[in-house]
Amino acid sequence: MARDIFHDTVKLALQKDGWTITHDPYRLRYGIADIYIDLAAEEAIAAEKAGRKIAVEVKSFASGSAISEFHTALGQFLNYRIALEASEEPNRILFLAVPRDVYQTFLRFEPAKTVIDRYDVRLIIYNPEQEEIDQWIE
Repeated sequence: MARDIFHDTVKLALQKDGWTITHDPYRLRYGIADIYIDLAAEEAIAAEKAGRKIAVEVKSFASGSAISEFHTALGQFLNYRIALEASEEPNRILFLAVPRDVYQTFLRFEPAKTVIDRYDVRLIIYNPEQEEIDQWIE
């Protein structure tokens, strides 16, 4: 299992945002397959997030083709969400972590915007340079 180039960046950004990393990676057994979601975290400091459990799939979109990367990320996200629903922690919320520039130049526009809305893809927008979370989109 290869880690995304921004894996450690997102992990640090989540910790800065008050999350405790509980799994790196988060392993799920689904049918005959082992699924590995990049990170799992819980119990943020902020009151509105206290007690919440999340799983985070980290993407960099570094290959050059944003649409191709988006197709792959979306497929992973949907499959991982189904695996989580069938797991021992079905209430754990899945997020897709993407760099700020990818969100600003691609994901907030069509066709990605409609797909994200239709499939209820929750996003964490991170700043790779500052190793911080810019925005949570739920």
